[in-house]
Amino acid sequence: MTSGRLISCILVMAGVTYLIRVLPLVLFRREIKSPYMKSFLYYIPFACLASMTFPEILWSADTTAGSVAGFIVAVILALRKKSLITVALAACVAVFVVERIAAFL
Repeated sequence: MTSGRLISCILVMAGVTYLIRVLPLVLFRREIKSPYMKSFLYYIPFACLASMTFPEILWSADTTAGSVAGFIVAVILALRKKSLITVALAACVAVFVVERIAAFL
C-alpha cells in the first residue's frame, strides 16, 4: 500500500467517524420528548454490543456445551449483581470444568 493510499484511507475513516458523531447533533436540535424514541435510543448501545458479543460466546470454547455453560453462569451471576471480575472468573471456571468433563467422555 502506498503512503498516499494509506493517508486517504485514514482521512476517509476519520471523516466517517466524525459524521457519525456530528449528524445526531445536527439532526436533533430540540430535546427528544417521545418516550418511545428515548427508550429506542437508550437501548441501541446494549443491542449492538449483544449482537456482536453473543455469536462469539458460542464459538469461544472447544465445545458448544462449554460455551453455553459459561454463558449461563455469567448471566445468572450478572443478574444477581455480582462484580464483573466475579462473573468473568466464574464463567471461565464453568467453561474449564465442562471442557475437562467433555474430554473424559
